[in-house]
Amino acid sequence: MAFGLIIIGDEILSGRRVDKHFPKVLELLSQRGLQLSWAEYVGDDRERITATLKRTLASNDVVFCTGGIGATPDDHTRQCAAAALGVSLALHPEAKEKIQERIADMAREAGSTPDFDAPENQHRLKMGEFPQGASIIPNPYNKIPGFSLKNPGGQGAHYFAPGFPVMAWPMFEWVLDTHYADQFHRQAWAERSMLVFEAMESTLTPLMEAIEAQFPLVKVFSLPHVGDEKTRRHIDLGVKGDPAQVEPAFEKMQEGLRSLRAEYQISA
Repeated sequence: MAFGLIIIGDEILSGRRVDKHFPKVLELLSQRGLQLSWAEYVGDDRERITATLKRTLASNDVVFCTGGIGATPDDHTRQCAAAALGVSLALHPEAKEKIQERIADMAREAGSTPDFDAPENQHRLKMGEFPQGASIIPNPYNKIPGFSLKNPGGQGAHYFAPGFPVMAWPMFEWVLDTHYADQFHRQAWAERSMLVFEAMESTLTPLMEAIEAQFPLVKVFSLPHVGDEKTRRHIDLGVKGDPAQVEPAFEKMQEGLRSLRAEYQISA
């Protein structure tokens, strides 16, 4: 099962806000023995959002989406999700109930009686207009829910939350713990690495290829660094994958580096 992440919003691409969702989603998944397979950033452009969702909805992936589910002119995600599926938006009855609970809470805090027919409160209900067939995702912060969609013809699903971390993160945790607990820690995983100093990747490539050929459940990674005031030029070289193969593959890697007379330091 592959997990993906779509982060929507011009404010991220312009630098007006710094994205915090990517590292947090990595953390939420890794805590549960899961991995993120891909991530995309998309601006507030209806055609681009719709095209992106049409493509990802055709997959079997589990996709988390943040941003653009409000009811202001620059929020397009709900409409684009509906367009990607070829369905219309409709006020979800559970979403309506939760939004009205929020309206009542706000009125009570202000010492007044809620007027559900007031124009501003009628407008708030638009945040509960989801593509037909959607289910709600509870929002413990302010009760205004997100929504989920099953991928048509596939085994995956899409989960839509607001762009605010204080809302999105507990909502994504709820999704994982409610729907994917049976996937937690199913695949054992290990990683070992070292710093190889003053080496060229072209020199190390045959060794990396040989290790992947000999250990099919392992992937080799190579991350070059130009060096700085703390560390000389080096390559962060390592192996990751099935624990049963990671250790012998790592030993093989060290043997190969010694035969190349390469200077290296095993990472902690």
